[in-house]
Amino acid sequence: MRLSEKKTAPLRLVLSAIALSCGVLSAHAQGHTDAAPGGAASLKEVFETAWQRQPEARALQSRRDAAQAQAKAAGLLSPEAPSLEISQRSDRTTGNNGAREAEIGIAVPIWLPGQRTASAELAQAEISFVERRVLASQLRLASSVRDAWWSWQRARVDAELAREQLTNARRLAADVAKRTQAGDLARSDQHQAEGAVAAAEALAAQAQAASAVASAQLAALTGGVAAPDSIHNGTGEPSPVPSQTARHPLLAELEDRIAVAERTANLINTQKRANPELTVATTRDRGAFGERYGQTVLIGVRVPFGAGPRYDARVATAQAEAIEVQSQLTLERDRIQADQRGAASRVEAARTQLDAAQRRARLARESRGFFDKSFRLGETDLPTRLRIEAEAVEAERQEARSRIDLASAISAWRQSLGLLPQ
Repeated sequence: MRLSEKKTAPLRLVLSAIALSCGVLSAHAQGHTDAAPGGAASLKEVFETAWQRQPEARALQSRRDAAQAQAKAAGLLSPEAPSLEISQRSDRTTGNNGAREAEIGIAVPIWLPGQRTASAELAQAEISFVERRVLASQLRLASSVRDAWWSWQRARVDAELAREQLTNARRLAADVAKRTQAGDLARSDQHQAEGAVAAAEALAAQAQAASAVASAQLAALTGGVAAPDSIHNGTGEPSPVPSQTARHPLLAELEDRIAVAERTANLINTQKRANPELTVATTRDRGAFGERYGQTVLIGVRVPFGAGPRYDARVATAQAEAIEVQSQLTLERDRIQADQRGAASRVEAARTQLDAAQRRARLARESRGFFDKSFRLGETDLPTRLRIEAEAVEAERQEARSRIDLASAISAWRQSLGLLPQ
């Protein structure tokens, strides 16, 4: 049994390094766990690094500033900036009798009835929408990061198990070679052992290539800032609790989009015509040379006519946007609810699979120890020993993959609930 423990120690090292929230590893397995390097990165840290590279993250402050500026604009006394009007008249080119007139004034747009209130409500809706949009964008990115993370974890464990299988195959082939030279085993046994080594080498190369591909995909999300080769912390996310299942970011984004569309329609309803203008001007003039300049004051109001079809087009567009987003919200809510039910079911199935895989791996390790001892005593032939070794390796691989599958299922469950990596 001592030799069997030697074979499985690296496996327990791998499994301990990816200890997941689905349960605590046994004390025996923890006794073989090495501490993660100081530069190790977690799923949450990889996500945060990837988020800083996203266009939404870089433009976030500018969007906030724009929304705040719109809210401030709704609190001003005028919907648009005032305009300065300056004019001068003379008869220099038509007789030059000394007639002169100079006018200076200012035109101030006036809020339409209800327009100011509607503008303030729209500004508040857009401020909220900016934040909801950020959370929704983060959740969409989290889906990609989670997929890449767990794909890399699977590939990494497969590569480590393949290397361990190659080590065991070479050790067994060396033992068979010695016994063949001593005359205890036939030449054909040595060929079978060397064939097993060749198969293990091919499997290890394939697994290493898959791990490199998965590593590159993960590095693409982070821009290589969090180098996948330095990531050894495979700790999974905790199972969600009822208190965490708050407003789903994707639904919140759509709800705020509906609010923006509805308040945009309300604002347009108050803008059936262009804004009136209040004009205040002063004029200084004379009729001819020798006359004294006189000064007058002008106060006027300019009221545009209704916008007509242009107004109708804006109202119809805003209403169509609100109807479209409302329908999209209904579809998205149904999809999310279905995803949540499916994700919860997958977690339960993954837990059952892990229990079965653990039992199978434990039995396979014990069987490998028994047959290894009997093979050394000459009581078991080499084909049987190779078959038992292959079954043990497959059982260990299934156990390791089942642990990762459970962690991945929990991660997908959190994704369906709208929770970011933790």
